Amino acid sequence: MMKPYLLLALLFISCKIHSQFKINGSFENLDKNRMPQGWQFSFFDAQKTVYPVTLDSTTKQDGKYSLVIEKKGTGADFGVIDYPITQNFEGKEIELKAFVKTENVSGGYAGLWLRIDDKNIKSIAFDNMQDRGITGTTDWKQYSIKLDYSSEDVRTVHIGGLLVGAGKAWFDHFELFIDGKPIGKAPLKQIVVLKADLDTAFAKSSGLKEINLTDQLHTNLVIAGQFWAFMKYHHPAIAKGNYNWDAELFRLLPSVIQAKNKKELNAALETFLDKLPQPATCKNCKSIANMTYEIKPNYGQLFDSKFIDESLLQKLALIRDNRNTGPNYYVDMAPGIGNPLFKNEKPYSAMTYPDAGYRLLSLYRYWAMINYFFPYKNVIGQDWNNVLTTALPEFVNAKNELDYGKAALKLIASVNDTHANLWSGSKAINDFKGKYAAPFQTTFIEKKLVITALYKDTLDVKSKLKVGDVITAIKGKDVDQLIKDFLALTPASNYDTQLRDLPHNYLLRGNETSLKIKIDRDGSQFDYEIPMRVFGRGGKDPNFEKAESFKLINENTGYVFPGKYKNAMLPDIKKLFANTKGIVIDMRCYPSEFMPFTFGNYIKNSSTPFVKFTMGSVDYPGSFKFGPHEVNGQRSSDHYKGKVVVIVNSTSQSQAEYTTMAFQSSPNVRVIGSTTAGADGNVSYIVLPGGLNTMISGIGVFYPDGKPTQRVGVKIDKVIYPTINGVKQGKDELLDQAMETLNKGW
Repeated sequence: MMKPYLLLALLFISCKIHSQFKINGSFENLDKNRMPQGWQFSFFDAQKTVYPVTLDSTTKQDGKYSLVIEKKGTGADFGVIDYPITQNFEGKEIELKAFVKTENVSGGYAGLWLRIDDKNIKSIAFDNMQDRGITGTTDWKQYSIKLDYSSEDVRTVHIGGLLVGAGKAWFDHFELFIDGKPIGKAPLKQIVVLKADLDTAFAKSSGLKEINLTDQLHTNLVIAGQFWAFMKYHHPAIAKGNYNWDAELFRLLPSVIQAKNKKELNAALETFLDKLPQPATCKNCKSIANMTYEIKPNYGQLFDSKFIDESLLQKLALIRDNRNTGPNYYVDMAPGIGNPLFKNEKPYSAMTYPDAGYRLLSLYRYWAMINYFFPYKNVIGQDWNNVLTTALPEFVNAKNELDYGKAALKLIASVNDTHANLWSGSKAINDFKGKYAAPFQTTFIEKKLVITALYKDTLDVKSKLKVGDVITAIKGKDVDQLIKDFLALTPASNYDTQLRDLPHNYLLRGNETSLKIKIDRDGSQFDYEIPMRVFGRGGKDPNFEKAESFKLINENTGYVFPGKYKNAMLPDIKKLFANTKGIVIDMRCYPSEFMPFTFGNYIKNSSTPFVKFTMGSVDYPGSFKFGPHEVNGQRSSDHYKGKVVVIVNSTSQSQAEYTTMAFQSSPNVRVIGSTTAGADGNVSYIVLPGGLNTMISGIGVFYPDGKPTQRVGVKIDKVIYPTINGVKQGKDELLDQAMETLNKGW
């Protein structure tokens, strides 16, 4: 008889030979509806009438059929075909190949798409050919997409084709390769299933429909949240994936809710803790804690005898001093970068209005991530422990999906980080903001809401309104009061950036096809009912549209617009600017390419630091210390020898701020303008129950002298804002000031 371990070894070897997996890539296998088996169609087009998908037996590249997507209606922006693959394979790179043919594609593009998801349906890698899509009428041609497949978190791969805009696109002969080999010859990957993944006891409900807060219960839940968060990122058994920590919260909460006083609360927490294994002695935890840090951990009230009895305090201290210092099931630090990667966080997307237990989970999860891994926790502007206290009633008492969305949005806004917002996942919040928007662009200038551009006129707005008009009231309510109403729901690092976002998020949005406003024009006031446009359609920034990537303003001055600049343009820029005396870099945009070590080296003739970072630690959660400096610049005979002025304002965000820091490390550079968005550093993604998606700045970004950029923005040599009078006259006063600065020199 064959020994069991030998049989298992042979089975393992046999699956390493090849998977024999096949995809229905040429659509030969049809289901009972005569559509290709395994394929899904137009899931963003609910009725499947805007972008219908059909099987075509006459126009084909391979075999009997192709699939065709055609724009035929309105109500959706694109159509897709999708083939999900749940098998996992050994390999480092995945490649999708397929043939595409198009007819009259316009207002968008056709192309392939490839997405890799983890077990929580979170995208790990994605490409939809947006930057190289197919337009017009083209014959059959094979296209390819390659993505990194090396992550251990890979669970599902989606392959397919899409059509954005008008026209018609055929797709045929999809092939998939792993490390250059057909997928049928790729070895299957052995997936290790951890205990945390097997615990699905609370997958659909926490068992807590509602919670009636009292003062004692409020205290209980605050302490329980801090306790749960601490254990999540410190206890070695949890770090190994031995516990579904979401589910464990729902096992803990009933006893916390029932506790009538401090003694009973401590008993509940200690009984729960005692079910976990005692951690082994940590040999290096003390030495790690004794290092120099810019920020050290804050555990809230967990080590305060006012709230925690001695017995529990000693057990918590034991875990703190013998904490996990290896890989953690719930968090990792991005290799080579250092921002936190929050792993294995279930989105519970079906729970659009989570029950009371899951709403608490949402609050605790976010609070824990910020408390232990947000590099700017010390400049939030308030004690983060107090945020847990004040936010708790809003989460517990949320009566519907909108209340829950607002509670989450206010919590996110409390970190004062422009990267942090409720980016997607809440239909209720989107509906609350409104599906229509004003057909013009506005900016707060001199503390007033000013029309700064009128979009392409299809609504007869240009005959009634003018650039420079001041909006004083909306729907009968003063703009100043509206600012106060919506400020708490407007996440941003600083007030300038909140004002940047308020008009298109709230003030000039709605669900009606018209919006009544009051206009002040040179002292005369009148009412006007705006015909609204569908939000997201039209409304292109005219300044961005007309901007050139680079040009000569005059024979002595060059101009660069990073929003359209490409590094491949640098040789031409060097030639064009060879005889100029100055360059204006208009950083009122988001750079389209990474410039610090390309254009940055061109305008800087020495190698010096321009930035340094703080990073968190899985080994010592809540701590942040400085890492090495980043250096740019190099000695070169063809470096730019003239002066450079960089223009910034609140639209200068993240990479724009980082790039400005790189540029201004050159002695030939000055920065003018106003407060930038104050959010720099690689972002970390966060998902909350209900499928709410948000982000935070994941690493701390500082000047070499230690001066911060978060919230305050980049250093500015001369502060200047536009004026209403300048807007009326069509002036770009910041550009004028940049030219004046170059002419005067420094």
